[in-house]
Amino acid sequence: MTSAADASPLGGAPVTTAVIAIGTGRPRRIPRPGVWAAALFLALVALAAVAPGLVASGTPDAADAADALQAPGAAHLLGTDANGRDLFARIVFGAAPSLLSGLGATAVAVTAGTALGLLAALGGRVLDQVVMRLVEVLLALPTLLLALLVITVTGPGTANVILAIALYTAPGYARLVRAQTMVIRRTGYVEAATSLGLTRGRIIARHVLPNAFAPLLVLATIEVGTALVAAASLSYLGLGPQPPAPEWGAMLSGGRDYFSVAWWIAVFPGVAITLTVLSITVVGRHLRRLVEGRTS
Repeated sequence: MTSAADASPLGGAPVTTAVIAIGTGRPRRIPRPGVWAAALFLALVALAAVAPGLVASGTPDAADAADALQAPGAAHLLGTDANGRDLFARIVFGAAPSLLSGLGATAVAVTAGTALGLLAALGGRVLDQVVMRLVEVLLALPTLLLALLVITVTGPGTANVILAIALYTAPGYARLVRAQTMVIRRTGYVEAATSLGLTRGRIIARHVLPNAFAPLLVLATIEVGTALVAAASLSYLGLGPQPPAPEWGAMLSGGRDYFSVAWWIAVFPGVAITLTVLSITVVGRHLRRLVEGRTS
């Protein structure tokens, strides 16, 4: 753990906080079977998103009224929906838009949050106060209400869902980057770089960002699952990709009216969401233990 409260060579107000320790030198155990299982499942989901034709045959929109509401069986592994479309194919092909929403929202939020965090930490006391008050306002707003407000203004669709989720998740990354930057800029190697005449931009690129990346990566990995659930929730409300595009949240919504006669239409997309989010969380927590130098 490293703490500091001295003046910074990059300017700004003094602060006392802590940096996550990395690489303590303690022995690391082989990942538990649950971590391997989670990683394997995520690899399968990634394959379905990148090359769905390798996982499922047929097309997700091929409808056949004669096969409507068929129970899971040999002909249709996970059954069919009210239009006779194969549910397994739709879940496989729905992996891409579902993951795109979660990963896209996280990528946008990390980028925006990093920029805001650096701006607050290195922009001086006044700018720090302005940025952090904005962050606190966004954190205080109900997340779903904020997302609904954004989509009401911009309209439904995958891109707008990504924007809505990124808007209320970016403040968390901004706070983390600001805290890490406040400490890193007071370390000896940053002071040495400053004394050698390196510009602020080079110091940020070569020293600040690389050392703040590890905890940022851990948080982003875990938050992908949260973003995926948020995207599925918005799609469940009809605000994500529009029919007949396969998407797990929209499929879950479409199956609710048939739950009493065809439970599989809603259950299997829900299982796909649950297992994916659970796997992301398991892998993310394992990554956090590695970053923090823990072995169990």
